[in-house]
Parts: sequence; structure tokens; C-alpha cells
Amino acid sequence: MDNSMTVASWEKVGSISMVQKPVPELAPGDVLIRVAASGICGTDLHICKGETPHASNQVTIGHEFSGYVEAIHPETVTEAKVGDLVAIDPNVPCNQCMFCRTNKYHLCPTLRCIGVTCNGGMAKYVAAPSSAVFVTQGISPEVASLAEPLSCVVHAVDTGAIKSGDRVLVIGAGPIGLMVTALCANGGARVTVAELNPMRRDKATAFGASATTDKVDIGGDPVKGFGYDVVFECVGLAATMEAALGYAKAGGTVVWVGVAKPGVTVPVSPFDVYRRELTIKSTYTNPYGMARAVRILQDGKVDWAQLISHTFALDDFDSAWAVFTQNSGLKVCIKP
Repeated sequence: MDNSMTVASWEKVGSISMVQKPVPELAPGDVLIRVAASGICGTDLHICKGETPHASNQVTIGHEFSGYVEAIHPETVTEAKVGDLVAIDPNVPCNQCMFCRTNKYHLCPTLRCIGVTCNGGMAKYVAAPSSAVFVTQGISPEVASLAEPLSCVVHAVDTGAIKSGDRVLVIGAGPIGLMVTALCANGGARVTVAELNPMRRDKATAFGASATTDKVDIGGDPVKGFGYDVVFECVGLAATMEAALGYAKAGGTVVWVGVAKPGVTVPVSPFDVYRRELTIKSTYTNPYGMARAVRILQDGKVDWAQLISHTFALDDFDSAWAVFTQNSGLKVCIKP
């Protein structure tokens, strides 16, 4: 094994660069992963632009990835074996703070995030703690790399507390919005997807949407029962986050799933929230969602592979980044 490898690294605000870094050494508790597939995420773009305050300078990006177990430290306890295809949970808690000890480890103030605070999956090799390793069966590396974003969606849909028969609106049909659509539709909800891009609206239908639109019209006063039981905002723009509040009927729930830039504010009418008894929630990362996400991917009830519109070799990262930033596809996947 070579001692160095090419990685995609956030070297300065505004760009991701291909640089050489050493192959990581294993500490007790670690597993060495040979990366097989790594998805580009909107968080990577936020990091590039300097909009992720907790991101580390010169970090190797990539937090949505799968790979094969290459080596296991002798003192590591794990069910994984060399050669297993595994999905990686990038969020590694301290297990000591108040949040970790009250089943809210995703809120850990010293959460270590692979691909954000420490080197991630846009590389040939990654060292990960055994607690982050989830063995997969019967799926491709590309599909396995979807486990992390799907685990975030599992948390989002749980947060929305949808029930069979609910009328659900999903704003935005990127990969996250399409995953929300699939889980809600499979849970018995009637899902409408709002999306400007015609290709993405077509994809929403394939993922179970009962209706799609490029302009939401709830048809009347939400106080009189018009609107949706649950609204998932999956864009992360102030305009769509504000609009989402107007689409929920009285007694409804709005879940802000999209990630806004730091400093962005949204006007909210306290009286309107009071009169309609709205519940406004947000979601952060993927607590206790990875094992469930892997099971969902393995079940095969949804053709998850259709989320992946482009694949590139790591050497072609610049081309992959251009496709991603131009929004000309869905999930762009790197294969180191």
C-alpha cells in the first residue's frame, strides 16, 4: 500500500483542491476503509463557501460514503470483517456529555464529523471508529453510500410524525426531498412535491409522489382546513422556509429539513402560529438512523440507485464538482 493518496480537500474558501495526504494510520478502535463510493452533498458546497462554521481548514471532504474493510486494528472490537462492504456514519459523539447521556448524541457539542471536522471519504482510504461502521448486504457500493443521507431523512420523517392518510407536501425534489417523498409515500401518506425543475418533478413521481407542481396553491384558508398535515422544506432557502409555514393547515406541522446559510432569518407571525396551532420543527443530522437506513436500502422496495445521476473517478473530481454545482443532475457519486 502506498503511503500517500490523492484527496479532495477544502484548502481555501471558494475551492476544493486535489492534494496529496498520507494514508491514515489506525488507532485502537479504528477500522481502515478502502472507499468505494462517495457522494457529493450540499454540505460540501457550504463547506467550500465557508458557510459551515465547524468545518476544519484543509479537511478532506466527503461524509456520504461506503467502502470495503481493508484492515482492523488489533484492539478494535467490531463485527465487521476484512472485505465487508460497509456504510459509514460520519457523526462520532463523545459519549460523555449531557446530550450523549440523554439519547441526543447528535447534539453533542464536540461531535466529530468525518468529512467536516476530520478527513472524509473523497479519498482512497479513511480511518473510522468501529462504532461508525455498518455492514451491508446485497447492495452496491453506490447505493450503500446513500445510507448517511437516508439516515438523515429517517430522522426528518420521524420528526414529522406522519400518519397513514396524511396529506404531505415536500418542497424541493433533490436527493433529500426524493428520499422524504419515498418514505412518506411508503408510510401511507398522499405526497405532493413542489419543484421547479421538470426532470426532478418526474423523478418525484417515480419515488411515489401522488402529485407534483411548480407552484403550490392550497386552495383556501388554512384555518378552514385547507393545506397540508405535514410540510417538509427540503431546499434550505429563506423564501421556501417562509412559504412552508403558509402551506400547513391549522394543527399542521412544518419540518425544516433544508440547511440555510448562517445568519439567514425567516419572518414568522406569532399570532398566525398561535391561531393555527402550528408545530414548527427542524432536524439535525441522523441520530440512531444508520441501521434503519441500511435496512431500508437492503429491502429493495424503492429503486434507490436512480438517485445517482452521475459517477466519476476521483481523478475527475473537478468535472464532478462542476456537474454538482450546476444542478444538472441529482446525486453525483465519486468512485476513488
